[in-house]
Amino acid sequence: MTVAIDRATGERRGDRAPRPGPVSRLKHGYRKHWYAYAMIAPVAVVLGVLVLYPLAYGFYLTLTDANSLNSARTIGVNEIAATYKFIGLDNYADILWGPTAYDRFWSHFVWTIVWTAACVALHYGIGLGLALLLDQKLRGRTFYRLVLILPWAVPTFVTVFGWRFMLADSGIVNSALDFLHLPAPAWLEDTFWQRTAAIMVNTWCGVPFMMVSLLGGLQSIDGALYEAAEMDGAGAWQRFRHVTLPGLRSVSSTVVLLGVIWTFNQFAVIFLLFGNTAPEAQILVTWAYQLGFGQQPRDFAQSAAYGILLLAILIVFTSFYRRWLNRYEQQLAF
Repeated sequence: MTVAIDRATGERRGDRAPRPGPVSRLKHGYRKHWYAYAMIAPVAVVLGVLVLYPLAYGFYLTLTDANSLNSARTIGVNEIAATYKFIGLDNYADILWGPTAYDRFWSHFVWTIVWTAACVALHYGIGLGLALLLDQKLRGRTFYRLVLILPWAVPTFVTVFGWRFMLADSGIVNSALDFLHLPAPAWLEDTFWQRTAAIMVNTWCGVPFMMVSLLGGLQSIDGALYEAAEMDGAGAWQRFRHVTLPGLRSVSSTVVLLGVIWTFNQFAVIFLLFGNTAPEAQILVTWAYQLGFGQQPRDFAQSAAYGILLLAILIVFTSFYRRWLNRYEQQLAF
């Protein structure tokens, strides 16, 4: 009997068992870890029903001309079948390059970028300042933490409606400005002040989350690092720059990314504050809602296309953001 010798390994080929195929490995893994698959199966089903199916159906709608006039609907006892047609990528072309592309998409896109950048910067700056204060040994620190976290505990719609009443023409904000003989802006009527009010309200809602996250990061920094820096003659600013900020890098990168995603898709603040009365203050997500549910006929296809574009923008931003962070951390390592 002749046995072939493998020149690369020196082993006899007849002694080696054939490598199992992907189907065999999958069956073996299932038999070995069946309980793990059983545990995650309900979660996979829920995600498929609540996330994947609506996403796939929404993408399908973007390839059609579906609206409230040609979709399937029931009127009394009569059932009307859908008559919308497949039109390919025409919706995306119309949104991005159509004759009204600037008014319908690009103007709202620019404002959404400004809104997101301003809100996240204010969230982080104010949250970090409050976290630094609460990290000190202050009398009544627990009470201050409780008070500062209240805006996060109150439901968003309650907070926004409260601000809407306060920013009305006869609200407490303008009444206080009149008392101080200062001009009272038209917070809910003028475009500039509408946008300012939206940033102000969203900052009020978002600062507590940033403050709590950064406070946890501050308390995880080893105090010996501050003591060593102080012994080396580092001042308060130098300790903040060379100890605090590097110690918060991992927490900061995560909360900033979450802040960008949440603010970019912040529907509640804009919609509850202005409704349909402020077209120039609408961000992309609220503008998509207006197209799909706030006008007649309701344009389901264009609204779904806006949703897919929002998802694509956030995926691109997240990938570049994570790549930039990895490159920055590698530079620091060297």
